[in-house]
Amino acid sequence: MKRSLARLKQIYSAPLHVRSKQVCSTLSEELRRQYGRRSVRVRKGDTVRVLRGEYKGVEGKVQRVHVKDGRLEIEGLQREKVRGDKVPVLVHASKVMVIALDMEDKMREAILRRGKDKQS
Repeated sequence: MKRSLARLKQIYSAPLHVRSKQVCSTLSEELRRQYGRRSVRVRKGDTVRVLRGEYKGVEGKVQRVHVKDGRLEIEGLQREKVRGDKVPVLVHASKVMVIALDMEDKMREAILRRGKDKQS
């Protein structure tokens, strides 16, 4: 099997506790300076901006993280089905930028602070 195919198979057949670490997005310039890191795992409550695709430029809070797909449900991103129902649009985590973090979790705050200390 080619290396690229083997890598893809490894990524997509990984267990969920490993896949959740792969649901990362880049940080805004301001947050990069503040925390001393380029990317962070996306969580419910983070505010993100869509960078690619039809919804480019749209900002909203993350309502749900689909770990298996690596995609996010973002507040305000919906499309209408043919029969009139509204369904959330899922955006891949690599196509968004985190512009504000939800810091209610003390463990997450400690992890980010640790990255800042390492930079100094």
